[in-house]
Amino acid sequence: MEGEVAEVVDRGRHPDVVTPWDQQEWRTAALEWVAGELAAHGLRACGPRRVRLRPWSVLVRLAVGEGGAVWFKASPPAGRFEAGLTEALAGWVPEHVLKPVAVDAGRGWALLPDGGPRLADVLEAGPDDPRIWEELLRQYADLQRSLLPYAGEMEALGVPGARTAALPGVFDRLVAENGALTDAERATLHGLRPRLVRWCEELVALGIADSLDHADVHAKQVLVPASGRFTFFDWGDANVSHPFCSFLVPAQRAVERYGPEVLPRLRDAYLEPWTGDGHTARDLRRALRPAWRLGALGRARAWGRLFPGAASTTALAGDPQSARSLLQLLDEPLV
Repeated sequence: MEGEVAEVVDRGRHPDVVTPWDQQEWRTAALEWVAGELAAHGLRACGPRRVRLRPWSVLVRLAVGEGGAVWFKASPPAGRFEAGLTEALAGWVPEHVLKPVAVDAGRGWALLPDGGPRLADVLEAGPDDPRIWEELLRQYADLQRSLLPYAGEMEALGVPGARTAALPGVFDRLVAENGALTDAERATLHGLRPRLVRWCEELVALGIADSLDHADVHAKQVLVPASGRFTFFDWGDANVSHPFCSFLVPAQRAVERYGPEVLPRLRDAYLEPWTGDGHTARDLRRALRPAWRLGALGRARAWGRLFPGAASTTALAGDPQSARSLLQLLDEPLV
């Protein structure tokens, strides 16, 4: 299979990145696994492979059948949980996620169907209407609410725990272990810690349990299988934490795209499903502010989930990015 197929490799901004794809034995094993799983479904790969290599994933698009496609994804050791989580989510919240063709949870491999265009491509084709994000965030909140009973099961699958009450400890470890922070930055973050503890206490007191935090919801991580429907994928940065921490990334991206005036509507759209649990809109809005800031911890933590050796080959990987995320804890929420 390997020697007969043309291959287009995209390394993006990481031309020297080290991934398992560069190891012939690993690549052969992966392609044989893909071929076997496709055959079990009566399918066969055809045409050139499109390979996307990053410090945090190997992603391969393979054409199958009449105009169809599947995607093979391999995650690094610290993100190996993603394959098993993807499979579990398809059972728990099938209306919101992709159902994998096959999964090898032990090796962190998943074979996924083509789920339609990405939201980024839909918006680029136009019209680019910020109201699309309101419905997206409602559906994402529904996903998180549906997953509240499964927090422990997700952690058992290996999804990193970042429970709200434990976030001060997560903060301490991230600050202590990050070699890119200056002494002044580290001191400033230490000075923030008492406020961070209070934020966590406020969120615990709200009474909304921990759930799945995707930690990176944006237009390239969401598929649009049909008008008004959204499919969430790429769970490699996920944590089990306070669900509201997820709002940080889409809010930031929306501000970059449309300006801060869209945030009140997006905030209320995201929070509306949570009012069904007896919480007032005022309480939910107040809680979203500390969660906005605490969402930076999920982003900082995710930068440690790289292939071994990847951080040494690119200046964009690892501690510098994690440090930037940690310093976002100092920023006032925009809504």
